[in-house]
Amino acid sequence: MGLDSLVGLVLPAALVALVAAGLLFYFVPMGLWISALFAGVRVGLFELVGMRLRRVAPPQIIKPMINASKAGIAYEGGITVDKLEGHFLARGNVSRVISALIAADKAGIDLTFERATAIDLAGRDVLEAVQVSVNPRVINTPLVTAVARDGVQLKAVARVTVRANIDRLVGGAGEDTILARVGEGIVSAIGSSETYEEVLENPDIISHTVLDKGLDAGTAYDILSIDIADIDVGENIGARLEAEQAETDLVVAQAKAEERRAMAQARAQEAQAQVQEMHAHVVEAEALIPRAIGSAFERGMIGPAPASSES
Repeated sequence: MGLDSLVGLVLPAALVALVAAGLLFYFVPMGLWISALFAGVRVGLFELVGMRLRRVAPPQIIKPMINASKAGIAYEGGITVDKLEGHFLARGNVSRVISALIAADKAGIDLTFERATAIDLAGRDVLEAVQVSVNPRVINTPLVTAVARDGVQLKAVARVTVRANIDRLVGGAGEDTILARVGEGIVSAIGSSETYEEVLENPDIISHTVLDKGLDAGTAYDILSIDIADIDVGENIGARLEAEQAETDLVVAQAKAEERRAMAQARAQEAQAQVQEMHAHVVEAEALIPRAIGSAFERGMIGPAPASSES
């Protein structure tokens, strides 16, 4: 057998062996299995093969499981490979859930695996929620404008310190609702003040009034404090409205005066027309007088007086 024939036989066999080895190591991740074994995670080779067949990436299950085991929360918290795989198949973020559980355990927060997966599947970042629960977040409201009772406008910006409420994360409203409610509360607090100077002297009136309303009800956060970061005086809305009302009243009065003038002019023109009509009747009557006199002469109704019979 020649060298060329030997190469022709060995090369395809080597390629087949490489492909087979690649498929073997893909379906049987020995390195991952050994890592799990030394980390105390009980998982079999056939389980890893089954994950591949179910289109589950074994590293995304085993590595978080190793982290949970090393943190001491794996089996105490009821975390198993099957549960992690089920959460992965439900399109959950397994690594994020395990990181949140570890952070909650270190912070002394009561967070179960079931609640963490429910929060994750609800579309919220469970790790961020735990972090905000430990370290409260400060969010700034947009510029809020309101008018005091004396008509002066005030513009305020508030800083709201919130802490995540783990129990209300599923189904609770988010930051946008908090900001909307705080803005509404600021408008109400300023609008109930007698003067703008009262608010400028005691800005904490707004904070206490808004905080006492319980604006965090039904939300995923607890409001810890509301602080007025900035407050400025705007325009005098009351004076402007009064000026606009006075201008409107003037226009209305002018319109009514013009209406009365037009009506008086119309009545004068009507009276003049009546006078002219009466004058025409008089002229017409005067023109009939000569005719009446002539007709009377013709009939002898008008003439010289008869002579007296006394002689």
